[in-house]
Amino acid sequence: MKIGDLASAGGVSVETIRFYQRRGLLAEPPRAKGVRRYTAADLERLRSIRAAQTAGFTLEEIAILLGLESDDRAAARALAEARIIAIDEKIATLTRMRAALKELVDDCAKGAKGPCPILAAFRIPEQGQSQGTPNRARRV
Repeated sequence: MKIGDLASAGGVSVETIRFYQRRGLLAEPPRAKGVRRYTAADLERLRSIRAAQTAGFTLEEIAILLGLESDDRAAARALAEARIIAIDEKIATLTRMRAALKELVDDCAKGAKGPCPILAAFRIPEQGQSQGTPNRARRV
């Protein structure tokens, strides 16, 4: 199949295929009569890359996973465990962000007079003004 067919079958753009090739995740087949032909194995590799991305792996981690032997459970498990830790850290950060925004929304709903707490929280002081206490949203 041609690169456009591979991209379509894999649910990505041609530019994504080229990007993966530049990153060394997908091989670039030699030209035959001016056209590169991709195989079912290339499509399977592309689908593996996409599945690993969906699971949250970085392209660097995917490159490592693709290079592992099929029975290297310890290395695959270590990568997956590290990814779980990173995901948990992101969840914790998002939870703190949500709590800070929820507090601002609640403060905004309490009163109809005075400056909006949401807008006040994200206002950047003009030059020459005292920075004072950090805004509530900056605690995140």
